[in-house]
Amino acid sequence: MAKKIKINRAPVMTLWAAVVAERLGHDHDTALTLGKAVAGLNAQSKGQRLGIYEKEEKGKKKEGAKKEGPKATPVPLLGRAVPTVRTKDGIRALAKDEPVTPQSVQRYLDQKFRDDLADVQEAMEALARAYPKDQLAEEAYDLYVKFRPSIPEGEKGWGAKGDLDLGKIRSLAK
Repeated sequence: MAKKIKINRAPVMTLWAAVVAERLGHDHDTALTLGKAVAGLNAQSKGQRLGIYEKEEKGKKKEGAKKEGPKATPVPLLGRAVPTVRTKDGIRALAKDEPVTPQSVQRYLDQKFRDDLADVQEAMEALARAYPKDQLAEEAYDLYVKFRPSIPEGEKGWGAKGDLDLGKIRSLAK
């Protein structure tokens, strides 16, 4: 029987996006930051859709917002344009106008997946390798939708844990 892990969607998306980013040619540290940013952008969109977060009006700065920092360069990943900036350590995704540190993302994944991280990452890497890079870039989000944990609809599902089925991830690797 395939292993199932009880977990919410955010760390699953973070890890999957990082695995995809690395498969598409980003170094490991950059990929981790991109993964975290994609999950954050998706959470923000869903939170706005559910009315949990206020929608920010385009062109309007939040009160007390900082001045603009370095110009962000978007990197496409899982249907998102992830803002990035070049740092002394390489390209890093931005979250709240600050570069994400790969160490913080690794700690987050370690904490959320615990002893299952290596097994989940291995299954996701096999799935990513099963697709040519251009096809993976195009279909990565749809693949995530096929294996992500099932949770209740609407606000009830916000932050809820569901079953991540490693067998399902492995079965998607053609």
